[in-house]
Amino acid sequence: MTQQPVAAPPPAATSDKLDAAVLKVAGVVVLGALMSILDVTVVSVAIPTFQSEFDASYARVAWTLTGYTLALATVIPLSGWAADRFGTKRLYMIALTLFTIGSGLCATADTIGELIAYRVLQGLGGGMLMPIGMTIMTRAAGPHRIGRLMAVLGIPMLLGPIGGPILGGWLIDVASWHWIFLINLPIGVIALVYAQLALPKDSPEPSESFDFLGMLMLSPGLALFLYGVSSLPDAGTFAEPEVWGPMLVGAALVLAFVRHSFRPQHPLLDLRLFRNRRLTVAAVTMFVFIIAFMGAGLLFPSYFLQVRGESTLQAGLLIAPQGIGAMLTMPIAGVLADKVPVGRTVPFALLLIVAGMFTFTQLDADTSYVLISGSLFVMGLGMGGTMMPIMTSALKTLTGHEVARGTTLLNILQQIGGSVGAAVMSVILTNELNSSRPVPGLTGPNGEPVTEAGLAIAAQRQPELAQQLPDPSLVSRGLEFAANSFATTFWVAFALVLLTLVPAAFLPRRRERSHLLDDQPGTTPDDQPRAPVIIH
Repeated sequence: MTQQPVAAPPPAATSDKLDAAVLKVAGVVVLGALMSILDVTVVSVAIPTFQSEFDASYARVAWTLTGYTLALATVIPLSGWAADRFGTKRLYMIALTLFTIGSGLCATADTIGELIAYRVLQGLGGGMLMPIGMTIMTRAAGPHRIGRLMAVLGIPMLLGPIGGPILGGWLIDVASWHWIFLINLPIGVIALVYAQLALPKDSPEPSESFDFLGMLMLSPGLALFLYGVSSLPDAGTFAEPEVWGPMLVGAALVLAFVRHSFRPQHPLLDLRLFRNRRLTVAAVTMFVFIIAFMGAGLLFPSYFLQVRGESTLQAGLLIAPQGIGAMLTMPIAGVLADKVPVGRTVPFALLLIVAGMFTFTQLDADTSYVLISGSLFVMGLGMGGTMMPIMTSALKTLTGHEVARGTTLLNILQQIGGSVGAAVMSVILTNELNSSRPVPGLTGPNGEPVTEAGLAIAAQRQPELAQQLPDPSLVSRGLEFAANSFATTFWVAFALVLLTLVPAAFLPRRRERSHLLDDQPGTTPDDQPRAPVIIH
């Protein structure tokens, strides 16, 4: 009979408890993560403010979010290579510096173009904070304490969707929009000093080659394609060169990247992983869902601000039920993902989102806030039960050496989906608002016609404007049209969530075996390590 090796018990030093040294490192990482995550959500309530301040269309202003998320997608694959090449501490401090400088520059922007450019710089730093921070924490605590580490990192992930809109709304109300960026300056300086003192010394090692050619194809390709799409409301037709030109060049670059990605040993995105059917199903489900959910999420604060005339702080508070719902179900979904096949849980979570989002397809200018808040809460419950299980299911299908590439692939798809969702929903909403009836005799500063919807939204910010109108019913008519424009846009998001149910139906409905240790010597099919968690 062959004697089976018996694992030695872990020494005291490898206790699951996080000691003071690890918690000190975790403090640096949580501070950076909080800055990065809050900055995605804090800007959502500022979109109408930017429209007013810079006299720009909704689709144009939405690029303050689209550009940021595209920048995040650009640096996620770069961060692993750079961490090995330059060292995690050095790279983390560079990321903090970029993010902090980008925040300061955003506050100085005089045009919407400048603000978008500075947001891209901010995103280049913010995109590295989470993946590099996770690497630092894993090295400090060891893989046996990864569950406790994820609980620590989960704090900013759960607080961001709730605190971001409220913080942004409060700062805009009591000060100005500049402070949603200026507040990052003291926090960034504190984080830099803390990182210098708390993080262990670097030990850079030779790393695998980086696919710079792939990055030069994918990032500009996506940016150009989405820029062409977002130019549609101003151009009015696809026939304009400013629309089809960038879209054509962008699509060509993306297609060239897809062809190129099968050649290098270490491509920017390893599309060969899509040969794994279960990973493909999970990735398609997640991508379509992110387009719908993140795109719709951009519209909630704008409805409260533009149609209902709420303050930015009130808009942030009104969105909070969604974050609370997600906070309640996300930990439960994480536990269930290890015990129940995701094909049995995710469709029900998606149905919660469908039920909640249907309310927004019926919006008018005086829809009950109780109904809206309840619907947002239900959508949050569904959101918390969707993302974590899908990602866990995808990663369970990969062997150990594939996990890093699979994590990168899913992270980038998530960021791209968010960018596409923001661009598409903003274009649809802008087109709908622009189709409102023009007000006779009124023109804008550039000679463009003023629509009833545009005039009504302006009157919400400047009540004295409504008193000067010869026909007071113009405002009520315009607000009703604006509410219907939001409802039409939500119908698109609603249809996309319904579409997500199609690939979700092919998610595993039987208990999945993790393949993470399949390529490790001395392991058996019964080994069931917890799948890593996506951090963006």
